[in-house]
Amino acid sequence: MRSVAVGPVRFGGSGPLNLIAGPCAIENEDLTLRIAEFLKELAQELGIGLVFKASYDKANRTSVSSFRGPGQEEGLRILQRVKDELELPVVSDVHDVTQVTSAADVLDMLQIPAFLCRQTDLLVAAGLTGKPVNLKKGQFLAPWDIEHGINKIASTGNDAILLTERGVSFGYNNLVTDMRSLVIMRDTGYPVIFDATHSVQLPGGAGAASAGQRQYVGALSRAAAATGIDGLFWEVHENPERALCDGANSLPLVQLRPMLEQILAIDAIRKQWPTGEANP
Repeated sequence: MRSVAVGPVRFGGSGPLNLIAGPCAIENEDLTLRIAEFLKELAQELGIGLVFKASYDKANRTSVSSFRGPGQEEGLRILQRVKDELELPVVSDVHDVTQVTSAADVLDMLQIPAFLCRQTDLLVAAGLTGKPVNLKKGQFLAPWDIEHGINKIASTGNDAILLTERGVSFGYNNLVTDMRSLVIMRDTGYPVIFDATHSVQLPGGAGAASAGQRQYVGALSRAAAATGIDGLFWEVHENPERALCDGANSLPLVQLRPMLEQILAIDAIRKQWPTGEANP
């Protein structure tokens, strides 16, 4: 298993799983910094690594009128503050090759959105920055097909790649998580992240926006930890009911500690076995 460093946080090592978390989109500067500070303190108390995630532009919203974020220039300025003032590594989405260079100047890791996981030029451009790349598996891909995306990034000589599972679409506003995907993708040798909050999303389920079932985030996260992962991806918010993006599948901050404590306990038990299986 490769080990990938994102700033001081290392994915794929023998320690506890790490966390990629933050609000879906940057709504404003103060809220972003408050959430980042809360997450930093929680991660330190639990002894896990944290990469702060927030999107400066949600280019794949359901409706043309949906909130997208502050845009790249302002969003990267805010994420730079998170880096400088809270000393956290940061990640955000890149949607187009024209965004990659300026994003790489600030971000510690570039994220390829699931819908764009086959966009060759985008993956190659991200790889050429030399920064770690979080490749989110498309909702339309079988887990073994992620190999093609890996090869596009690795063709640049950059093998600092994380793979993220976020559910599979069967249409009708629903996603299904197949835990076998985590095993299959880890067999590539790259660290695997489980995006539990997007896995409970109901795409287009609210008509002009996505709905979600956040009540299942804990159960799916525990199952993923028991199966074997290198990190969790959670979208979180102070008040998900008022979030401007993906509130229905985002976790409220008050729920994070007890949920993470359970998950870390499961992760520690799983790691007692060299193969990651309960009964090798």
